[in-house]
Amino acid sequence: MFRTIFILSALAAGMLSSGALAAPTRDNGPKPVRAAADGGILVAQDGNLDIYYDARGNRVIVDADTGKVIAIQPPQTRLDRRALRREMRLRELGRAPADDDRYYLDDPEDMARFRRKQLEEEGRVIPPPADEYDPNSDNSVDAFPPSSQDDGSYDNNYPDAPAPAEPGTVKRQPLDEASIDPMQPAAPTDQAALPPREGGKTTVDPSLSLGARQDVAALQVLLDRGGASPGVIDGRFGSNVDKALAAYNEITGSNLRSTDAVGIQAALAQSGGDAFANYTITPEDAAGPYVASIPEDYSQKAQLDRMGYTSVTEALAERFHMDENYLKSLNPDANFNRPGTIIKVANFGRLVSTPVARIVADKSKKEVFAYDAAGKLVAAYPATIGSSDTPSPSGIHAVSRVALDPNYTYNPSINFKQGQNDKILTIPPGPNGPVGSVWIALDKPTYGIHGTPDPSKIGKTESHGCVRLTNWDARELAKLVSPGVTVEFVD
Repeated sequence: MFRTIFILSALAAGMLSSGALAAPTRDNGPKPVRAAADGGILVAQDGNLDIYYDARGNRVIVDADTGKVIAIQPPQTRLDRRALRREMRLRELGRAPADDDRYYLDDPEDMARFRRKQLEEEGRVIPPPADEYDPNSDNSVDAFPPSSQDDGSYDNNYPDAPAPAEPGTVKRQPLDEASIDPMQPAAPTDQAALPPREGGKTTVDPSLSLGARQDVAALQVLLDRGGASPGVIDGRFGSNVDKALAAYNEITGSNLRSTDAVGIQAALAQSGGDAFANYTITPEDAAGPYVASIPEDYSQKAQLDRMGYTSVTEALAERFHMDENYLKSLNPDANFNRPGTIIKVANFGRLVSTPVARIVADKSKKEVFAYDAAGKLVAAYPATIGSSDTPSPSGIHAVSRVALDPNYTYNPSINFKQGQNDKILTIPPGPNGPVGSVWIALDKPTYGIHGTPDPSKIGKTESHGCVRLTNWDARELAKLVSPGVTVEFVD
């Protein structure tokens, strides 16, 4: 009996021992984690995870049972919608994965990367963003190192420029507006007179060149060469150009149209070449003399020594029959105050030389016609002829005398009254005087044909009864007439 009980007890103990060996053991250590083949995370539990995101955008996977961090996934390692979209496109197209440098038009980063690659293949480099290269975004010298050939002097010397000549004495004298012909274009290797890039650069209002066309200016040059003055050469169509074109056709016997570009170029080639030429500013040009400004009041004008030009540009514009603003717009980088500067000017050619026997001042057309002894038209000029308050004469008169660079006597009891001036004043000579640089007196007292200080207004404003031309047109006509030449005023 006792033996039986002992055997049964031993069997029970053996069964309990084998059951304990077969039971799973509990381990408080970390659970094994291994990476999945596709880059995911495999854990011992099934879905017993907590997922968090830190301040840097990393995804943190935590064991919900133990609270231990299982994995940290940076943003670059996770599949986002953009990457998923790319992968889906590639799978649809049956192409290789996205490491073969494909680009998508709707992806800004892709297009930036594609553009950079294109420029690198062309040998060009895109400058890096400011925060990568120049943190202060100030384009400092440190951000852009100097060239290996730069000695740091930053001068603007031209390599082929000759040494400057010793300064000499410049004789100051009035400029002869119509005595200098445009120069032929200079050789491109002549670097001595290139306009400077710093200091003294002419400031030009961008609006000055609006509406101005060089083809129109070329037509104006051609008309001027033919003796049919368009007034100022400004590159703009207008009534003065229309009148000059009609006079040109009468003078030359042609039938030129303003739209005939081929005919205009052919006529230019036959009459003196290109419509524009280069001119080198001389020391005399820069020296003047010039006045600071011209006052409006006649009593203040009378106190000046001379009614001279106010700037080099004004003097050169008159010399080359141009509107001053148009001259500036043709040469936006030129330093007009520096001798040796090369500028582009109108190549108006030679002046009319045929003597004039008769002059007709057409009030309605606002134009003066000059005829030779045979009755042939030799020159025509746009003009301002009188006004309703101070009308010009009527009938036929004659030239009595010619005065170049004249004084002007203001007499309010005979002529008009200017401002509050009620005394006789003598205004000194000069191109900016009331009658400009020329006075062609008529046999009718106080009336004549003269120049103007505002050439751009000729044919567009009124005068005080006289016939007003541009200074260069009045000077040309003065050399063609003599005392006794008839002047007929027609309505």
